[in-house]
Amino acid sequence: MKLNLVEQIARATLYEGYMLYPYRPSSVKNQQRFNFGVLYPRSYSDAQGGTDAWSMQTECLLLSDPAGSLDVRLRFLRLVQRQIGKLLAPVEELNQDALEFQPVESLTIGDQMFQTWQEAAEEEIRAPIFSLSELEKAPQRVSFSLPRKRNVEAIRDESGLAVGVIVRDQRSVTGTIEITAQFKGELTKLTVVALNQTPLETPNSATRDEALLRSMVSTHTILGVSAAEFVSLLDPPERFRPAADGCRNIGAWPVLVGEDGERDTMLSSPIILYDYPLIAPESAGDLFDGTEIDEILTLRIMTLTDDEKREMRGADDRARKILERTESLPVEQFMKMHGAVRGLKTVAKE
Repeated sequence: MKLNLVEQIARATLYEGYMLYPYRPSSVKNQQRFNFGVLYPRSYSDAQGGTDAWSMQTECLLLSDPAGSLDVRLRFLRLVQRQIGKLLAPVEELNQDALEFQPVESLTIGDQMFQTWQEAAEEEIRAPIFSLSELEKAPQRVSFSLPRKRNVEAIRDESGLAVGVIVRDQRSVTGTIEITAQFKGELTKLTVVALNQTPLETPNSATRDEALLRSMVSTHTILGVSAAEFVSLLDPPERFRPAADGCRNIGAWPVLVGEDGERDTMLSSPIILYDYPLIAPESAGDLFDGTEIDEILTLRIMTLTDDEKREMRGADDRARKILERTESLPVEQFMKMHGAVRGLKTVAKE
């Protein structure tokens, strides 16, 4: 397995839809973000009548023997509420124990714009490596708890005085990974379930934005095996098709990843993919929208006004990097996006 190939696809999946063109908080597209693979707290899901998922289930097949082992990694984004505040009076040093500021939607200092919004941080929960025989004897549960984090950063003017603050608040998230294996002849049916069990004090009155701060966003799992091989669920051998059809995936779509032909790693994500997906080598970097064409998005970014670009820079570090990369893109790199032909096959004459 080539880990870099797996990581590229997993990262693209993690940030799919994170922010959409025109990459600004004021755009309608970005008023309701984070729509892929969201696992809300169970109490919030129950309060909404079960329409919002709090669990994700992956089922897939293995060709294995009891000596095989399984490595499970659960990955997701945990949101960070970023609040911009204007200090009541400029200060040289912040006193976080007696911090007085007025919350504002945005604050402009010089040519920089700072905006209240939601960021996201990557999280990975790695289960212990279990033998398949151990999993067959008893399901395994791996619980995790991510604590609340809060930090304050000063916004300084040209003279060096703190005139504002960036307050980042990341709420706690707790959950469980359940792993089960069932031997059925030469096949093993593997089931991995991710659960968000984060408590909410007032689930019936919580807004979506409040629930998102306690949610697992863009949730996906990476499954790896040794002394075993995964069976493609998209194109299984004919004798395994009934078993493949019997796999029940809820909010997840497992596919083989890595080099074509390798069968030791599977990515299960909320995005529908094909086996052995690849990032086009012509792509200059993340654009958070795998359904769009890089060339079109790049051209659109180039047409943004100076005010729109300033808002994009202040929205998020990831958005700022997209803009900087686009503005410095060499002509030859841009031309590579125009099109490429791959996979041509010779047509035999009859």
